[in-house]
Amino acid sequence: MRRTLYFDQDWKFSGPNGTQELVRLPHTWNNIDGQDGGNDYWRGTCRYETVFVTPDFDRDTEEVYLVFEGVNASADVTLNGKKIGTHDGGYSTFRLKVTDVLKDKNPEEEDNLLSVDVDNSINDRVYPQKADFTFYGGIYRDVSLLIVSKNHFAVDPYSTSGLKVTATPLGKTARITVDTYQKLDRAEGAEVRLTVFDADGKEVLQKTVGSGEFNREKPFPDADAFGKNDPAKAERAPFHAQAVFRLEEPHLWNGVKDPYLYTAEAVLVAAGKETDRVSARFGIRSFKVDPKKGFFLNGKSYPLRGVSRHQDRKGLGNAITKEMHDEDMALICEMGANTVRLAHYQHDQYFYDLCDEKGMVVWAEIPYISEHMPAGRENTIHQMKELITQNYNHACIVCWGVSNEITISTKDNRDMLDNHHVLNNMIHRMDPSRFTTLACYAMCGPFNRVAHITDVVSWNLYLGWYVPGLFLNDLWMGFFHTVFPNRALGFSEYGAEGMPNLHSDRPRRGDHSEEYQAIYHEYMLECFERHPYLWATHVWNMFDFAADARDQGGEPGMNHKGLVTFDRKTKKDSFYLYKAWWKEEPMVHICSKLFADRTGNSMTVKVYTNERSVALYCNDVLVGEKGGSHVLTFQVPLNGDVHIRAAAEHAEDTADFRKTAQPNPAYKLKKSRSKSANWV
Repeated sequence: MRRTLYFDQDWKFSGPNGTQELVRLPHTWNNIDGQDGGNDYWRGTCRYETVFVTPDFDRDTEEVYLVFEGVNASADVTLNGKKIGTHDGGYSTFRLKVTDVLKDKNPEEEDNLLSVDVDNSINDRVYPQKADFTFYGGIYRDVSLLIVSKNHFAVDPYSTSGLKVTATPLGKTARITVDTYQKLDRAEGAEVRLTVFDADGKEVLQKTVGSGEFNREKPFPDADAFGKNDPAKAERAPFHAQAVFRLEEPHLWNGVKDPYLYTAEAVLVAAGKETDRVSARFGIRSFKVDPKKGFFLNGKSYPLRGVSRHQDRKGLGNAITKEMHDEDMALICEMGANTVRLAHYQHDQYFYDLCDEKGMVVWAEIPYISEHMPAGRENTIHQMKELITQNYNHACIVCWGVSNEITISTKDNRDMLDNHHVLNNMIHRMDPSRFTTLACYAMCGPFNRVAHITDVVSWNLYLGWYVPGLFLNDLWMGFFHTVFPNRALGFSEYGAEGMPNLHSDRPRRGDHSEEYQAIYHEYMLECFERHPYLWATHVWNMFDFAADARDQGGEPGMNHKGLVTFDRKTKKDSFYLYKAWWKEEPMVHICSKLFADRTGNSMTVKVYTNERSVALYCNDVLVGEKGGSHVLTFQVPLNGDVHIRAAAEHAEDTADFRKTAQPNPAYKLKKSRSKSANWV
């Protein structure tokens, strides 16, 4: 039976400049220099080596695969002196068959030497190469051995699970189509037993598909994987089995309100013996996008309002733990978001699982970003096939993102447009159940052909940050919707830099203060209310993240547009603004708490809330009571130490301020010595 053995400890790492050390996976060599600015983090080839004992397995009846869940960006893998495979693409899982290369179990010679050359150097064929984030080199996710019977559910190509579930609600019933792909020595006498369980583990459906119904006519994920016109390759394709179930009174996956998940289990029986077992959770839901009314989930209007997410952490880069994924999801849920754009690459499978469980609607995409590279066409196709193949069963995913800001520096527009059409058509063949999208650069005009390829489109606009005029957001949306009323429009990125240590009582664009970031987002939330036809909006970004080419906000190497700081320790005021808009749980938040030192005889106190009204007290004296808005402001006298309490019916908050003779110089942004503050 299938089993997995992890080996993440005791790797010898030969790093930049000939350094050597023992490391534990996950690991990256850019966790420091990729976050300190200067656009000079080390990019090149480093080697990871480890030795491991040949696992207990039967060579006559079993096979062994080496599994890498994330290696950035290219990997050359050698086992016992034999090169066993390569992989280009830093964010997806890949598997290599090693059965015949493993040493026999021998007390005198039982250690296998595994070497992985990892390369994140600059090239023109593997994405990403140009973007506003750090491309951390390393083996930054788990490595394991997967042992399966020779008669097993397929584990390749594209690291498939061998199990594909498509669930469609049909009124008071649902059609559940389960496809399996199995590698067999011989099909005769084999069968696949399929069972569907509800969330409590109770069996609700069951069916057995015999070998007489197996075929090789529907290879997944695509016909080209096994040579559509190559009979020899086609003979090596997995056998396909399919069962179609009808479920009465299905319990729908209904976003954050009720993310109900079923489980499909497949058992492979060959020669009368169970040889493999796989399972996948899935949700039953329908969705659509109306260009005039926005996103619908299960037939009801469901405005998608949420965030984008990068996966890196301070001092760790992308080499993060499951506990950190959990913390990220908890913060996203606390704020009240119902959608996440997982930018700009394939994220850890564990985080997609969390999105399923928490009801987050997901935009999943590949790192086809910033610049079209003619030599990278095959890499975009391969990465998209991996993304879809490895994530098909996730209920959370509703769309596949083709590219991001591809027109920033692209010169060969004809080849770029053709590449987009190829990807878009391929996605529809591989997965007709979902729609396609892409994110356009702010300077990519509404009439640009790239904006009209995918099923829907979104824009990355920072009007009011990179250019003056928050009102331009309304003008831009209104213009696009007027000219293209039947083209669904979203906002894939919008935001402003905000540093929790920088403050101003007269905030302005470009000062990087926490106060201006909050004013920006206050406007945008009101703006979206005025344009309800937007199919989705995604804040850029949920968390601050590393972009080594940047030097802004007094902290080089960082993008500070996050609503939460890079270390996840400080929730900026903007975080609480979104919580006031999106969260039903009663909340009151006093803004600018870290702006403790104030000058003058009075001060403005801003409060975010979702309560009907808030009473404000200054040193226990009632200042006033206001309601009817998520954003309330009060004028209070400033004399010595000031204790503020904002109280509503179900929630309250407090803050302390003090009067000073002179402004605190630490609150003001220091001029950068860098000639270029922006990554572009």
